[in-house]
Amino acid sequence: MRKILRLPSFYLGIPILLTCGLTLLTYDLPAGYTEGIFVLAATAMAVVVFDAWTGVRIPPIARFRSHRYVGTREAFVALAFSAVIVVFCVLDIALFPIPLFDNPSSYATMEGGREHIRHISNLCWILPPVGMLCVRSRWLRNLLIVIGLIFPVVVIDRNRIFATLYSFALVILFRRDTAKPLPWKTIIFLALIGATAFSVLGTLRSGTLDTVALPFNRAYHAAPQGVKWLLLYMSAGPYNFGALFAKHYSNASFLINQLVPLSGSVATAGTDIPLDASNINVGTEFLPFLMAAGPAGAVISVVVLYAMLLWSVRLLRRNVSLFHLLIFLRMSYVCVMSPFAPQAYTWSNLSFIALCLLLQVLAACLPSRNASQTHVAHGLASSTHRPFLR
Repeated sequence: MRKILRLPSFYLGIPILLTCGLTLLTYDLPAGYTEGIFVLAATAMAVVVFDAWTGVRIPPIARFRSHRYVGTREAFVALAFSAVIVVFCVLDIALFPIPLFDNPSSYATMEGGREHIRHISNLCWILPPVGMLCVRSRWLRNLLIVIGLIFPVVVIDRNRIFATLYSFALVILFRRDTAKPLPWKTIIFLALIGATAFSVLGTLRSGTLDTVALPFNRAYHAAPQGVKWLLLYMSAGPYNFGALFAKHYSNASFLINQLVPLSGSVATAGTDIPLDASNINVGTEFLPFLMAAGPAGAVISVVVLYAMLLWSVRLLRRNVSLFHLLIFLRMSYVCVMSPFAPQAYTWSNLSFIALCLLLQVLAACLPSRNASQTHVAHGLASSTHRPFLR
């Protein structure tokens, strides 16, 4: 399992192949829909083959375990940044309606400045990794973990729940002693929490699945409600990709709005995009490129995303520093989630990466504790040997 975790394609090619397979097993697909799904699957398979051929790997788990994070300049900067995120999480809850206790539909209401606050509070997923890696105090570590897990539930943000649990689980695996077996009970427990939270919050946000008019097959209809939510979420992206691929729909505005801040809305609901079910408007990471540049654009977007993932892996191979790890956690997560919704090719994702690089530089500019202690020691020694002047 540890060898699989070190494969970059495990975070991109395998999820795409898995969701494409589930899509084929969940629907009685109309004619022509399978072509787009096969394009996605073939591109993902090419990524897996290329990954095996090049041999680029994430650093050995032992390097993460041996690296010291607590007490470093990076830890100080990361904890200061985490404090800012916590403040914005509190503001998000204090200044605006709480979707979990007020009105579940208010999770999408961003008026009154909430959108700007949410840009920061959405980064709550970094709190558990920072808490586990950078904090000695047990109560503070647990507090950061709890806030990172609870805040997405309170605001009914399923994507942030997955991001938090994903980063939490991956850090546990990366910091696990290689001499000990993997903590399968912990990983399975986190997966069950994520699946349960997703199903419950999905019902709160969107109501019953009876209103979803898609050509589900008999096996889907026989599944429990919670399983249906998971199957729908995992398969809707490839399904919509295949549907718009078959319909040859063209619209570049959605991609432009996604890439250029303040250029327009990225919402697909209520637009002229010919979705088979208007209330199931999720798409893959590559759907905007399909609409803007056709199948070639979609394939290129997969290749470029893989290149971005490899870049984050090479950062880790150079140095398993905290901010390099956060960049990898983010890039690998958006790759895992690429079959579901656009998250990689967004200005917010690119700005987070730029922010991590900036914080890395800021941490390097701070005086080292060891250097300060050495400077003080030299100062004391020189003053001891300095002649007394009358």
